[in-house]
Amino acid sequence: MAKERRVAFAVAAHPDDIEFMMSGTLVLLKEAGYEIHYMNVANGNCGTATLPSEEIAAIRRTEAQAAAALVGAVWHEPLVSDLEILYTKELTWRLGAVVREVNPSIMLVPSDVDYMEDHVNAGRLAVTAAFCRGMKNFPTVPQRAPVEGEVVIYHALPYGLHDGMRRRVIAGQFVDVSSVIEVKKRMLAAHKSQKEWIDVSQGLNAYIDVMVDMCGQIGKMSGRFEYAEGWRRHNHLGFAGPEGDPLTEGLGARAAVDRKYEQNLEGWEKKA
Repeated sequence: MAKERRVAFAVAAHPDDIEFMMSGTLVLLKEAGYEIHYMNVANGNCGTATLPSEEIAAIRRTEAQAAAALVGAVWHEPLVSDLEILYTKELTWRLGAVVREVNPSIMLVPSDVDYMEDHVNAGRLAVTAAFCRGMKNFPTVPQRAPVEGEVVIYHALPYGLHDGMRRRVIAGQFVDVSSVIEVKKRMLAAHKSQKEWIDVSQGLNAYIDVMVDMCGQIGKMSGRFEYAEGWRRHNHLGFAGPEGDPLTEGLGARAAVDRKYEQNLEGWEKKA
């Protein structure tokens, strides 16, 4: 019997995106015995008001590596510069190669709705790269052999918890990150260059406090946890069996599915 694959891959747009919306879940999966991987599709070169592109990209690379190292995650190189995360075949080929190398059983990806196109496109690319993981005639750059096995994809909530039209996005399941909120803080603190940039560009004065506040809001949304990260499970078709939910299975009491949300996905009330 083949050994069960327990590999979780977090793919986000920019350095610090994982820390804001995904890292608590990633850490808990590590504690549950998963091998964890960490990747930002873009290098963060626009995250500065003062530094040249190459200099800030190098700084942010080092910061992301430090954050990943804090939790024992395998760090993967970014592929493009900021605002170049476009849904193209070339970028799908490149991300497809990484997905085949990692061959995850769980993927944590950005929301399909968000205030920023880089975030949405990173999620779209990750989903396509996973969908094509086993297709012999789908090219990757560099070329990597197709891989077998199921993968379940979970979309994080958008930064700010609203979509681009200001609508609140509701999670379908929640992960209790209360026990690892201090780890999330340390990971986010590794992105030292970004506190100044976020303060200037978005008028924020408490970089880490914003993350903690969002986790608190999601915790209230859950109705049971103090701090939480919220997730929406992707359609299983082409990825896994219809009932697969390794996030909930692996985290036990630290994860909770909103049954009303699940029922409402059908758009009608099931009758006995």
